[in-house]
Amino acid sequence: MYLAIFRSLSLFLLFLPITGHAQNANIEIDTPAIASLEQSMQRRHAQLQPYYDNGAVGLTRDGSVALRDANSVPLAVRQSVNALVAAENQDRSALYREIARANSHPEWEKDIRSTFSQRWISLARPGWWYQQADGSWRQK
Repeated sequence: MYLAIFRSLSLFLLFLPITGHAQNANIEIDTPAIASLEQSMQRRHAQLQPYYDNGAVGLTRDGSVALRDANSVPLAVRQSVNALVAAENQDRSALYREIARANSHPEWEKDIRSTFSQRWISLARPGWWYQQADGSWRQK
């Protein structure tokens, strides 16, 4: 499922301009590091999906994820959900950085992050939460 979302995102990005200076970035660029990050994120997605579905975890405006509603997570598993969120954000940051590097433009990382953020939100399932530009949360 996650790989399908990621690949859909990649295809979607081919037809839309990238923000800022990274307009010529190849978002579909493939390196061993990018493939490894995609696999890691795909495996984790199955664990995060129930928390996206119940609104506990949401997509942030900066291309990360956040524990949006801790009360939606039983106390007994909250620490493990926090660890999942932290690992996901670490991989997402590494992915944006690696795509920028693979394009030989590490300075494009911020623009690539911004583009991915917009597209993650556009591809989110109905009912999932995302952060708007002003920092407020909205349900899709």
